[in-house]
Amino acid sequence: MVYKGHVENGMVILDEPADMQEGTPVLIEVADKRAHVLRRSLAERMRNVIGKAQDLPEDAAEHHDDYLYGTRKK
Repeated sequence: MVYKGHVENGMVILDEPADMQEGTPVLIEVADKRAHVLRRSLAERMRNVIGKAQDLPEDAAEHHDDYLYGTRKK
């Protein structure tokens, strides 16, 4: 059986309840570091750049390719 969890204040905390008796031996395997990154939302991963752009045209979101690559607006 595989249980997912995380380390908090030096202790392993399971993300969901597990039906194990007190004293049950367990083996802890550290998951790939990237697994944590992939669980975060796009907004969490991009938080260091969100809101940094200043003085953009009002239609920048709709016509970003036009502004970035010089293509014609449709």
